[in-house]
Order: sequence, then structure tokens, then C-alpha cells
Amino acid sequence: MKQEQRVPPLLTDLYQFTMAYAYWRAGRHQEPAVFELFFRDNPFGGGFSLFAGLHDCLLFLRSFRFSDEDVEFLRSVLPPATDPAFFQFLRGLDCSGVTVRSVPEGTVVFARVPLMEVAGPLAVVQLLETSLLCLVNYASLVCSNAARFRLAAGPRRRLLEMGLRRAQGPDGGLTASRYTHIGGFDLTSNVQAGFLFGIPVAGTMAHSYVTSFNSLEEVWPQTLAAANGDPEPVDVISLTKGWLSRVCELLGAEPEKIREGELAAFLSYAVAYPQNFLPVIDSYSVGCSGLLNFCAVALTLCELGHRPVGVRLDSGDLCKQSVDVRRVFRLCSEHFSIPAFDSLIIVGTNNISEQSLAELNKKVKGVNVMVGVGTHLVTCTKQPSLGCVYKLVEVRGRPRMKISEDPEKSTVPGRKAVYRLVDADGEK
Repeated sequence: MKQEQRVPPLLTDLYQFTMAYAYWRAGRHQEPAVFELFFRDNPFGGGFSLFAGLHDCLLFLRSFRFSDEDVEFLRSVLPPATDPAFFQFLRGLDCSGVTVRSVPEGTVVFARVPLMEVAGPLAVVQLLETSLLCLVNYASLVCSNAARFRLAAGPRRRLLEMGLRRAQGPDGGLTASRYTHIGGFDLTSNVQAGFLFGIPVAGTMAHSYVTSFNSLEEVWPQTLAAANGDPEPVDVISLTKGWLSRVCELLGAEPEKIREGELAAFLSYAVAYPQNFLPVIDSYSVGCSGLLNFCAVALTLCELGHRPVGVRLDSGDLCKQSVDVRRVFRLCSEHFSIPAFDSLIIVGTNNISEQSLAELNKKVKGVNVMVGVGTHLVTCTKQPSLGCVYKLVEVRGRPRMKISEDPEKSTVPGRKAVYRLVDADGEK
């Protein structure tokens, strides 16, 4: 989607146009002015934020122009007394006279420090306020939230953003995917984000796929060729049944509790993707069915020279289950002499929050668990808004200050420089 379609110049508040008209009517619209964009308090009760949204802001500024249709709509909603010449003024506006100074995208920033300085003709830079805030507020908030998840997870654990279905609309979903990647997430489930922004995409299967199967008769085809190129296909159902018996014997499991439909779903998927087999194993019972069925199908794939990837856990105590699943993988690796089982991954996706991620990271150290996060990441449940503001600090080279009844809303006048103090050891 082109930026002028995603963020058209009418995506703003009506009072921006009434103020712009008043400036124009008073002959002040060309006066040089400077605004600063900043937030008043660090988000999530923490000590920092990450600045994000700059790229989108620059695209918006480059494409900022009013079409004839835009101007006609404004003519219909502004007060009838508005001078018709003002609409001709709007039709010719662009941001060629606007300059932006900004901290780099992804920079660690702090409360009340200017993130962007926007300078230009007074009427134009006034009209930009709402759109720039819209582009920066959520992007910086969700990017900062992602950074907190990354800190909770540690540097090595892989993180998958999977919040599209929980996001505030399609644009919110794309914004979340893009800026959580900047904030430290490795992958996204959002295919469109992968297409637009080059973010690596990943996914497994839903419970609906598993529960759609009822018996092994639904598996088709029922054969799979070996990875070594042997043209003779192998009967995977018979082979998997044999492995399932051996797994049940090894683990002391009860075969009558195993769900045949689940086994059929796993086999069907494995035949379709023998090198990308990573099913969700908690549709019925992890210990009594899902894990056993996975091991049987994965051992079948290994025997044929393919490499299964791992499993996904989406309910229950992820810490305990991850440890239990890893223990079974090690048993199978040792007992059946299948080293590939040592490198199988576990993906945990059960309503992960920053707190539960920190707990998981603490309890399952050394266990290869990739974590998928959705709701708590993209909706920023701890804090719904960053609260960025866009304040006038200079007009005609003279500082301007807001003095409010609420001292916290007072502004610091004049243009500013942003810098970091570094000690002798290079620490900021």
C-alpha cells in the first residue's frame, strides 16, 4: 500500500484546518515555526523507550499533498464563512519547506527528550501534528514492548510475533509486525509483513487442522519417498504404527488413550512437509496422545532421512511441559540412536506475557524453546498508549512555552540538542 493511501493528508483532526485557516487569514501562515515531538513518561513503568515510526513519517511528509477531492470535502465541512481562496492555498501545499531533525529509528530514548524536531511554515507544520503523532505513538510503544520481551527472554531465545488476529485492525497488525522486529523479535507469522518488510515468517498448524481428522483412512497419500532419492515409496502408516508401539513401550504409555485422528493429522502434514514437520501437540492431551504421536511420526521421518523440526505447545504449564517434552526427546534419541531428536525445538505460545516469559526463561534454561507472543505484545496490555505530544517551541526565531495549570504539561521553550554523556569506560 502506498503511503499516500495509508496516511492521506485528511487523516488528521479537524481543528488543524481551522487553526491553519486562522493563521492564513492573519497572514502568519508562512512564519517559520518549530515543533517538537516527545513523550512525558517512560512506558510500562520502565526506564526507557525505543523510538520508532521515523521511516513512515518521512514517507508521509514526502507524499503530503491535497487532491481536488480532498479540498472539496474540506470545503463542505469547514464553516461557510471560510474564504474560498484558502482552499486554493491548501491545493498547492506540500512539505518542500519542512525540515526534520530526529534521533535514529530504534534508538533508546527517554521521557521529555525530543524525538523529532519539525520546522517549516507555521500553517504546514501545524497541519502535520496529528498524523505524525499517529505514526510515532503506537510504533514506539509496541517497539518498546518488544524490547522488554526480548530482555525478559535473554539474547538467545528465538521470539515469534504472532499477534495479527489480536491487533487493532489490519494497519495495527502490520505496524506491530514491523516494529516488534525492530524491537528484538526474530520472526513473524504475518505473511503480508514478510512480503512488505522482509521479516522472516514462520508458522505451524492450528488445532482445527488436527481435530478435522478422525482416522488413519483419511491420510493421503499413504506413502512417502525417502530423502536419499530412492524412487520406491514407503508405506508410512505401517511404519508409523510400528514406531508408535515402540515409543509406548519405552515410555510406559497406554496405547488405548492415543487419538487416531491426531495421528492421522500429523502423518498427513508430515507427508506434505517432511522437512518442516512442527505440529501443535495439545489438541487432546500432550502426555497421553500428542507427544507420543509426534515421536512416532518424527521417528518415521528420521528413518526415511527427513528431519522433523519440533512441536508447539499452546496450553497448560509451558515450563513443566517443555521440560517433560525435552526429556522424552532425549530418551528417544538415546534409546533409538536418533541424534536428530536432540535438536528438535519446542515452540510455546500459550498467552505469553512479559512476566510469564521471564519465568519460562528462568525455569527452562538449556531447553531449546522458541516463544510465540501475540495478545500481550501487540495490544500492549500493560499500557495502551505512549502519550507522545507535539508542542510548539519556536516561532520567528523566538522561543515559545506552554505554561499549564498542570505543571507536568508545561513545555521547555526553544530548540534543543540531544546527546549522551559517556563515562571513561564507555558507559552511558
